[in-house]
Amino acid sequence: MSLWVEFQEKLDLSWAKHHVDDRPLPLTDVKVMLEDVGIRLPAHKVRDILKTLKDSQEVEGDAIEKQVFHQLCQSLQSEDVAKTFRTSKQHDKNAEKIAGAMGAQHMVLNEEQVAFSDWINNNLSKDKDVGHLLLLNETGSDLYEKMDDGILLCKMINLAAPDTIDERVINKGQKLSIFKQHENLTLAINSAKAIGCVVIGIDSHSLNSSQGKKWLVLGLVWQLIKMYLFKQISISSVPGLVNLLREGEELADLMKLSPEQILLRWVNHQLEKAGSSRRIRNFHEDIKDSEVYTELIAQIAPKDAGVNKLALEKKELLERAETMLDQAEKIKSRAFVTPKDVVRGQERLNLAFVANLFNNHPSLDPPKENIVIEMDNIEESREEKMFRNWMNSLGVSPRVHYLYSDLYDGLIIFQLMDFIRPGIVIWKKVKTAEQQSKMAAKRLQEVLGNCNYAVELGKKLNFVLVGIAGSDIMAGNKTLTLALIWQLMRAYTLSLLSQLNADGTPIVESEIISWANNKLLEGGKEVSIKHFQDKTNKTSLPIIHLIDVIKPGVIDYSFVKQGESMSKEDCLSNAKYAVTMARKIGAPVYALPEDISEVKHKMVMTVYASLMLADNK
Repeated sequence: MSLWVEFQEKLDLSWAKHHVDDRPLPLTDVKVMLEDVGIRLPAHKVRDILKTLKDSQEVEGDAIEKQVFHQLCQSLQSEDVAKTFRTSKQHDKNAEKIAGAMGAQHMVLNEEQVAFSDWINNNLSKDKDVGHLLLLNETGSDLYEKMDDGILLCKMINLAAPDTIDERVINKGQKLSIFKQHENLTLAINSAKAIGCVVIGIDSHSLNSSQGKKWLVLGLVWQLIKMYLFKQISISSVPGLVNLLREGEELADLMKLSPEQILLRWVNHQLEKAGSSRRIRNFHEDIKDSEVYTELIAQIAPKDAGVNKLALEKKELLERAETMLDQAEKIKSRAFVTPKDVVRGQERLNLAFVANLFNNHPSLDPPKENIVIEMDNIEESREEKMFRNWMNSLGVSPRVHYLYSDLYDGLIIFQLMDFIRPGIVIWKKVKTAEQQSKMAAKRLQEVLGNCNYAVELGKKLNFVLVGIAGSDIMAGNKTLTLALIWQLMRAYTLSLLSQLNADGTPIVESEIISWANNKLLEGGKEVSIKHFQDKTNKTSLPIIHLIDVIKPGVIDYSFVKQGESMSKEDCLSNAKYAVTMARKIGAPVYALPEDISEVKHKMVMTVYASLMLADNK
């Protein structure tokens, strides 16, 4: 999957490290620079790429401009092209290689295609709306064509994050027109963004099977499956996760961990309880011999499940893996992996296998009463989740799991600022995680320096930062951090609108209100708004009418509640419809329906801004 945004920080840091200002990079240094950002290619491949660039006149002379180098990395950073050249011969035999732009080569692993298709069959086969699309065949080769009408993707999004898409808005039926299919795909892409998926470089056309970009489809499918599997791996869903805290750690430390890290701790916790001396650090090399899985399944299985450890008596690894999976079958948890996937250490599929085991049989003791009280105070709010999803959808690296800990060193904030105003961050002034000292006292000062620099840049972006210091970000001060994040999101939204002006002049909020009211007037709608706090917004009617003006006839008014005394339920129903319809016509809406029905004016502003953006595309 082409996710170059995840490399943006490395690219800028590497360029700053090797070059003064933005001078072109000598072609002789391209291979070294690619390796510096994590893309390793054989020399002959680099020569071929440079020849292609010269032939297309994208490179002139003996140097490459920074922008062209960034575009090259965007093309090469598939899932990843680096893996294409490091992959084993066995994977080469079980994968389809697809040529991409600028000599990039994308790899679609057959075992992932099979496993993901099987998951879709198991989870959606009873849904009448996709009855004409399922079952997918055993090889999963028809997965891409079956995704063309967008219905499957919309359904998967609602599995990953329930109620994200209002089912009333999905175009359904066996023979949808191309236009209706593209509407569904646009809805799916914007909804995937809203729940934190990275969809850089993906649109309704690139997802169509006729484009042959299987790696994009499979990458998005994996993100959704992973999100579905991970949604239960939280303290609110499984309070017993507090048992994974190490000595000296607090509940907030657990919130900082990624789902992958939590699963590693969970496996090792169960191994310790089982009296095993084995521990794992990954889901590839450390699980290949099936010993860990055999111990894990025996430990978490209900006493009457009839699970045994006979797999440990098998010498041949494939036979051992098959015997181990037979035990997983007994606890209804045989999914995602085949014996070959275990023995080869196929990381994604083994991660999914373990996540499924956790979801079915967490086998963790309940927390103590005092910890339950603390948990109530730390659970993620609706606003926090929305901000986190917004950041992650932009491809920030690493992914944000908990706002107040993951932003503490300023690095995510710098990436967001660079999206808002490219070039504003002077990366030579930033201390990355790799550059920071191993000495705690010195590292603390380096992190504080980053946070102070973030505040300095915030002022350049005209943020209101009265009373906010770098130390507040580093300490994870909730109120002040949220205030900063909101201003980042607002600035990002307005920066997208400023691109509509030929000279790039900023758009202000009053212009958005004027645009909306003029549109409504032109469309003959008898409604207007005075400001974003206008109580009329709680009905969502101004937004729904605005969508109808932008795309005449797209609104089905039989679904819209109207009248002078609308109930809270009516307002929320309209809000759900409005948000999903906005995404369907191409508006990148991150706000939740409750933000509109409760008139959270800041988020209401972003809805109107997104519609203005969609109208001018």
